[in-house]
Amino acid sequence: MAATQAAQDLVGLFPNGTSLDATGALVLGGVPVAELAETYGTPALIVDEPSIRARARRYADGLAARWPNSRATFASKAFPCTAVYRLLAEEGLGIDVAGGGELTLALAAGADPAGLVVHGNAKTEEELRLAVEAGAGTIVVDNFDDIDKLEAILDATGAEQGVLVRVTPDIRPDTHEAISTGQNGSKFGLLLPQAREAIARLRGSDRLRLDGVHVHVGSQILDLEPFGQAVEAVAELGEFAVYDLGGGLGSRYTYTDHPPTVEAYLDAMTDVAKRLLPTDARILIEPGRSMVAESGVSLYRVVSVKRGGGHTFVAVDGGMGDNLEVSLYQQRFEAAIATRPTGEGELCRLVGRHCESGDTLSAGVRLEDPRVGDLIAVPVTGAYTYALSNNYNGARRPPVVFVRDGEHRAVVRRETYADLMRRDLP
Repeated sequence: MAATQAAQDLVGLFPNGTSLDATGALVLGGVPVAELAETYGTPALIVDEPSIRARARRYADGLAARWPNSRATFASKAFPCTAVYRLLAEEGLGIDVAGGGELTLALAAGADPAGLVVHGNAKTEEELRLAVEAGAGTIVVDNFDDIDKLEAILDATGAEQGVLVRVTPDIRPDTHEAISTGQNGSKFGLLLPQAREAIARLRGSDRLRLDGVHVHVGSQILDLEPFGQAVEAVAELGEFAVYDLGGGLGSRYTYTDHPPTVEAYLDAMTDVAKRLLPTDARILIEPGRSMVAESGVSLYRVVSVKRGGGHTFVAVDGGMGDNLEVSLYQQRFEAAIATRPTGEGELCRLVGRHCESGDTLSAGVRLEDPRVGDLIAVPVTGAYTYALSNNYNGARRPPVVFVRDGEHRAVVRRETYADLMRRDLP
């Protein structure tokens, strides 16, 4: 493959609008990567704001065109940052939150409480009370204990709360076990017999309003069949006002990934829904990873290059402290030297700075003459990297920087060493 073609293929993994300047260096959102690294340091998570907005409109408009009584809802666990919450709320999306922290962040960002969908397989009484008091539009019942807790809370307040029953349809999509959630044995939801029991109980509740059912079979799914199967499963439970069909569409992380388009994903669900669900029902979807993954790029500096034993280790100033996806479920990432992203060179193992042999960003990626001080760009890091970032080895979590039309702004600052000690008591 010619170097120019390899570079073009690599750029294709970066957010729309990414280009190469006259020297062959990456330009993100109209901003040279060297300028971003100089301004904000490394590691840093760069987010192309127009890419997220365009994706949100593609989901919302595409779903509405296929099923007018519908709403796209962002599964915010993929990127629980107040700036992202605010951006997607501006685009008219509802917000799916899992836990009191995400709920608090969404409210702080100005999200409409009525558009909140509250999830969790182990929601505490405190979190449920917070959701009720905030006026969250929907709480997803994951177990019978949720029902007990909610009824006690609502009896004390005299309020009513809309709920959905999460259904486990015993569907196992082709994805990593850690992010498969719809099979028998999953900790999430209720199998069909138990779901019917919960539905019957909720229909007799004085305080809980049963709006419908919820299903979600997993994440990073590259096959359409499970999505249609999930609709078939919830249709078996009867007619409801609301059917939340979850999310799970995969993103293109590597050259060899070919996920379905948003349009094909929507067709797979709504084609079945048109056959099996009430025509006046409301459909919700909850894209998360596929909403934000491809908008993000992680920038690092090379700290050392070590060759020996048939291996080339290129170590950078980040790693599993800012990207746990490789360690958790072996997600593959591509990478490039940002100032010469040819897609060619020697086969390298891109590793992090943390004291774990598993601290690897990419087990095999071609880098052209890697040197200490080189700027490394890893695309498709907009989902779960920020959410799973941590302070292992005292690492300071990186900043989040939005880029748009040649301008850039930090929406989350880099942690300081003082931040690491902020909660310590004398």
